[in-house]
Amino acid sequence: MLRVQLYHQDHHTRAIGGIELLDHWVDDSRTRLWMDIEGPLDESLQQLLQERLGLHPLALSDAARDRHPPKIEDFDTHTFMIFKGLAADAQTIDCSTIQVALFVGERFLVTRHSGESRSIARLRETLDEDLELFDLGPGAMAVRLARQIVDRYLKILLELEPRLEYLEDSLLGETADEILGELVVHKSNLTRLQRFFHYHTQLLRELKSSQHPGFHPDAAHDLIDVYEHQERLGSLCTLYYQLASDLIEGYISVSSHRLNQIMRVLTIITAIFVPLGFLAGVYGMNFDHMPELHSRWGYFTLLAIMGSVATVLLLAFRRKRWL
Repeated sequence: MLRVQLYHQDHHTRAIGGIELLDHWVDDSRTRLWMDIEGPLDESLQQLLQERLGLHPLALSDAARDRHPPKIEDFDTHTFMIFKGLAADAQTIDCSTIQVALFVGERFLVTRHSGESRSIARLRETLDEDLELFDLGPGAMAVRLARQIVDRYLKILLELEPRLEYLEDSLLGETADEILGELVVHKSNLTRLQRFFHYHTQLLRELKSSQHPGFHPDAAHDLIDVYEHQERLGSLCTLYYQLASDLIEGYISVSSHRLNQIMRVLTIITAIFVPLGFLAGVYGMNFDHMPELHSRWGYFTLLAIMGSVATVLLLAFRRKRWL
């Protein structure tokens, strides 16, 4: 799907259409262009963008891929960036991602995303409400889009915190395998997000630290704001990752403690019944010459001895506070 918006700076008007608006942009230097491409970036369109907008073929090749690490790269007339955005249906930390590529020039912004993007849709809604964002330039639009991407990650991360608190409280009451399984999944997802956030932080740090084609010095404050939000996002992700790791270790510790309690009870039972079993085994042998077998009180005496042994052992274990 291809969406093109052409804005005229003098008339403050906007035209929405398709690839035919590219000719008007070439003919009129007072216009600004936003071309949004959703889905595949075919070779014919790559060739057109290379010829009409001067986009670098290697950057177009990277933008056409559905999987690529976030990056930033400068060219003579434009800046190329790749973000890892959330899919449109992403609601929880166990979410899928899409690649969002941006080409930012003095008079144009080209975005390409491998799937539906709510961040792109939000930028489109912002332009519908207020065309002044076009006046600020493609760089300002790119910064606004980056902020939308960061904010979506922040929302799903903040929703994870109460769930981790609930799991922490659950560890004190029960040690179900489902809790451990959920914690392991959360830790794995947080590891994946940490990798994305590391790339994004590097990208935004580079963007705010030096001048890049398509970005004006006036956007410095907005860039710093987005960078600080991304840093906060990375800090939260690291914090939740450590919390999930601590909960996993706590789960294992609680499970081990309860297993030790069970093993101690079984050990006590075994220690009591070993001498009793020995006595029962000795007097259960069928030999002719066993004087106790002919004693009138032999059976009751043996029961008393066995009861005394069990009682002494129980008292000894209780004195050592094993019971």
